[in-house]
Amino acid sequence: MSAVPRSDRASEKPAGRFRRMLDRLSTSQEDLESEELREDSQTTGCTRIDHCQDRQMVTVTGTLRTVTLRPRAGVPALEAELFDGSAALDVVWLGRRSIVGIEPGRKLIASGRVSMSHGRRVLFNPKYELRPLGRE
Repeated sequence: MSAVPRSDRASEKPAGRFRRMLDRLSTSQEDLESEELREDSQTTGCTRIDHCQDRQMVTVTGTLRTVTLRPRAGVPALEAELFDGSAALDVVWLGRRSIVGIEPGRKLIASGRVSMSHGRRVLFNPKYELRPLGRE
């Protein structure tokens, strides 16, 4: 049994709900989306991007912010920026001009070895899994 009387515990819940409601109302939409992405990363058991270190094998999840075709050394390369609410990571598929389902706003899980390129985290040719569209 708890040391707090039942009547006092009941009064705590509405105050907690009210506080959460006020916090949500006073927080920007971008902050709310970032918080949801961080929670999603935690519930799927993935590594947060801001915790990824150079040369570390990781599995990360997030939302694709941008997708661009940018040749590297004369070879086509599809580049996407993955954001998980804590930081961004570049995902690069060498030799690909497009991949069905890889588009801005799509959620995915990617696995591979992180490398640092020009001060940014990069995953080259990762294993990936597209998240269902209905989960948004």
